[in-house]
Amino acid sequence: MSKLRARALGLPFPGMTGPNNAITDVPGIQVGFKTLMNNDPISPARTGVTAILPRGRNTTPQPVWAGMYALNGNGEMTGTHWIQDGGYFVGPIMLTNSHAVGITHHAAVKWTIKQYQQAWQNNHLWAMPVVAETYDGVLNDINAMHVSEQDALDALNNAKSGAISEGNVGGGTGMIAYDFKGGTGTSSRLINIAGETYTVAALVQANHGIRPWFTVLGAPVGKLMTQDCIHPLHEQGSIIVILATDAPMLPHQLKRLAKRAALGIGKNGSPGGNNSGDIFLAFSTANEQDLPQLSGPLTSMTCLNDEFFDAFYMAAVEAIEESVINAMVAAEDTPTFKQPNDKICKAVDVQSLSNIVKTFHSLP
Repeated sequence: MSKLRARALGLPFPGMTGPNNAITDVPGIQVGFKTLMNNDPISPARTGVTAILPRGRNTTPQPVWAGMYALNGNGEMTGTHWIQDGGYFVGPIMLTNSHAVGITHHAAVKWTIKQYQQAWQNNHLWAMPVVAETYDGVLNDINAMHVSEQDALDALNNAKSGAISEGNVGGGTGMIAYDFKGGTGTSSRLINIAGETYTVAALVQANHGIRPWFTVLGAPVGKLMTQDCIHPLHEQGSIIVILATDAPMLPHQLKRLAKRAALGIGKNGSPGGNNSGDIFLAFSTANEQDLPQLSGPLTSMTCLNDEFFDAFYMAAVEAIEESVINAMVAAEDTPTFKQPNDKICKAVDVQSLSNIVKTFHSLP
C-alpha cells in the first residue's frame, strides 16, 4: 500500500508541484535505488545507494551544468572541485553512506565508461562522478561496509522516471532526521516566467538535526513531540540536497541557487550544526551540447536574466522544506545498532504531526 505524503496529511505547503511532486518532474531525470535491509544481530545492514541520472540513459556524454555550496563541510561530495572550476559534471549523481563512497565511485566510473562506451574508447576522456554521503552508523553496521560495487550498479540500472520511493530506501535507508527516522525525500515546484513553465525540484538524503530544533511550517513540533529520543542533545548526521531544474542557468547562477538550500533546510529548524555535512548541488538539464573536449573553439549557452531568479530561489526553499518532511513521513521505525544499543529509532507520528501543524495554523 502506498504511503501518504506530507500534503496528503493536510500540511499546507505552499507552491504548485509537478505531477509527481518529485525530482523526476524535471524532464529526462531518472532515479534508482538499491536498499540493503536485514536484522542480523551481529552486523545488521540498513543502508543502500541512490542513483540520479540527470540525462537519463543517453548514450552520448554531455555536460550537466552545475554549481555547489557547502554550508558546513563535515562530509563528502566527490567531483565538486571540478564543478567549482569547470561548472559541469558528466554522468550520474550517487548518494550512499560515509564508508561506501569509494566503492560507489568505482561503480559509477564503470557505469559511465560502459554507458558512453564509444566516446570513451575513441577519445581521451576522464570520469569524475558525483558521490555524496551521510553517516548511518547508528542504525547500520557501517564499518562492515555492506555496500558492494554491484549494489551501486543495481541502483543505476534500476533508475526510472515517474513517481519514486521515499523514506527507508537507497542511501536514505539508515538515516535519522531530528531524532526521528529520516531518509530519502523529494518534492518539486512549477514556475511560470514570461509564458514558459519551468520545474525546480529537490531530492534530499536527510540525516540531520536534533529534536528541539524540529519545525514544520513554523510550528515548534520538536518541542511538543519529546518522546522516544535517542540523541536528545547531540547531532550525528548530515544532509545532502540535490536541486534540479530544466531552466537555462549558467554555473555561477546554479551556485547561487545551491546556496538557497541552506534556507530550505533552515525552514525545518536546522542551523547547520558543527557535526553536520550540509552539502548542496544544483544542476540544470538545459543547454544540451557536446563535451568541451569534443567541441570547437566557440560555444554558446542561453541563460535566464538574474532579475527573474527570485521565483526560483523561493521554489528551491519550498521544495527542500517539503522534501525533508516527505522523507520523515514515509520513514519506518528502525532498530538502533550502537550508541545507544537496543532502541528503536521511531518514525514521526504522522497524526500528531498533522494535529500540531493544523492547530498552529488554526486549520480544521
